[in-house]
Amino acid sequence: MHNWFDRLKTGLRKTHTQIVHGLDEFFISKQDKATREEALETLFELLVQADVGVKTSEYLVDKVKSRIQKEDYSDAKIFKNILREEIFNILTATRENPKGTLENPLQSLADKKLPHVVVIVGVNGVGKTTTTGKLAFKSHLRGQKVVIGAADTFRAAAVEQLAVWAQRSKADMIRLKEGSDPASVAFETVKKASENNASICLIDTAGRLQNRQDLMQELAKIGRVIAKENPDAPHEVLLVLDATTGQNALQQARVFKEVVNITGLVLTKLDGTAKGGIAIAIAAELGVPIRYIGVGESVEDLEVFEAHEFVNALFSETNN
Repeated sequence: MHNWFDRLKTGLRKTHTQIVHGLDEFFISKQDKATREEALETLFELLVQADVGVKTSEYLVDKVKSRIQKEDYSDAKIFKNILREEIFNILTATRENPKGTLENPLQSLADKKLPHVVVIVGVNGVGKTTTTGKLAFKSHLRGQKVVIGAADTFRAAAVEQLAVWAQRSKADMIRLKEGSDPASVAFETVKKASENNASICLIDTAGRLQNRQDLMQELAKIGRVIAKENPDAPHEVLLVLDATTGQNALQQARVFKEVVNITGLVLTKLDGTAKGGIAIAIAAELGVPIRYIGVGESVEDLEVFEAHEFVNALFSETNN
């Protein structure tokens, strides 16, 4: 069984090839005679191709330009180390979270009413239901009592999928008849979690297009209804994004952020894309912390996001 860092490294291999290997090939081709203009232009192109985005790519290029000495533009190691440090700085700028995280929900909630209520949101097809199930299972493994709410009431398959995860996690699951008001499911879930003294309450919502205002407003309603049962809830609203969609994921996040108070992001399917740079763009442009990243289908392939692990895996010399 590979450890998490090995799985992360494998998952980021395509992105590593795009950025880091691309820089290596550039410096080799220049035989230690790269000019400043050539090096910076190449860096910008590689970052954009990895879906770091124009704005964040320009920011990183400017940072590298301001830190590197003229004579070091032909030194691939120095160049990459500075880039690595600046990416790390972007990824750590949003890590502070006054409400605690799923990994340790009691950390800053000792004086608040449990359960720790987490609403999972996102568009169709990003892996919301799977993410909800994996988080439930991980909480169960930590000895926490979990209640799951199947608020995706329009897709029977999602409810059945959640039921399997609930069984694996020994969690109670609240489900109402197909087509029921999702806010009602959310309310009943929080109520059940409170009655059962659960530690974690996870609510899976229906996938929605960010351009459907009626569906987006439904999320706001869920938040209002939950607060009637627990005034502090929801403690977390996690937005699930599919890394393979690149810059579209960033646009989705912007729209969701306007409607609900997104407290954290879950970035899935990093293993299927060379666009892993989207994690950097999202951290730089949204100011919302990445909570979890996924690099595969198994429960072990979803883990708490740690900036140093991400950067070390991205720049690993053994990832070629």
